[in-house]
Amino acid sequence: MWGMSDTPAPDTPETSGNPDFDAMTRDIAEVPAVEVIVTVAVNLMSAAAVKLGLTEEGDRHKDLDEARKLVHALAGLLDASATEISSFHAAPLRDGLKSLQLAFREASLVPDEPGQGPGEKYTGPLYA
Repeated sequence: MWGMSDTPAPDTPETSGNPDFDAMTRDIAEVPAVEVIVTVAVNLMSAAAVKLGLTEEGDRHKDLDEARKLVHALAGLLDASATEISSFHAAPLRDGLKSLQLAFREASLVPDEPGQGPGEKYTGPLYA
């Protein structure tokens, strides 16, 4: 016999396997917007680096089409949030974006024309 009672335990987030959305909402409500923006930017940078083959596993996960989308999204996020985050946060993110854009250009068999690469719509032309 598994328990002392034949009555099942009430469905709580812990017993039903469902996430506790109330707790998650409370947690995210305490995070400043700048922190959310920077976290999303870092996640986009990391994903783009993987898709560019810049990790220890190299070409195993390389996918330039996916990398292009991620770099473009990162550039859009940084452009849109430029006035919302301080240069303390923005400068290293912009440096990381430029590094990813250069890595994309280098990895491409047929490089895009300056101004046509991923994110260059937001950052301006990038010359290698």
